[in-house]
Amino acid sequence: MAAPSLRMSAAGSKLTSEQLLAEIETSLTDDKAEDVVKIDLRGKSEMGDYMIICSGRSSRQVSAIAQNLTDHLKQNHNRLAKVEGKEAGDWVLIDTGDVIVHIFRPEVREFYQLEKMWLNPGEAQA
Repeated sequence: MAAPSLRMSAAGSKLTSEQLLAEIETSLTDDKAEDVVKIDLRGKSEMGDYMIICSGRSSRQVSAIAQNLTDHLKQNHNRLAKVEGKEAGDWVLIDTGDVIVHIFRPEVREFYQLEKMWLNPGEAQA
C-alpha cells in the first residue's frame, strides 16, 4: 500500500488524502448533496487517490455545492482546486489533486454513469 499523499494546510500541518476526503465528505453532507459515492482510486489510476460522485437536485444547487466546497478548502486549508462546469451547473468537476469530485444533476449523472466505469463489479459504493 502506498503512503498517503501529503499537502500543507493553512495551519502548516500536513493534510493526508484521507483527511482531505473526510473534509470534502463533510462539506458535501452539509450542503445536502445526494447519493454520495466514494471510489478508491489507489492502484487504479494516477490521477488521484479518491473520487467522489454526488448529485444536487438542480443546477443552482450543483453550483452552490461546488462553490461552498472550494471556498471551504481554500479558507480552512489554503488549498486551491481546479473547477470546470460551475457556470452551467449540470456537471461540475473539482480537482483537488488527491481527490476528484464530480457533482451532477441527477439526469446528467444517469447519462454518464461514471460509477460503472470506476467501480469493480460487486464493489461497495458508499
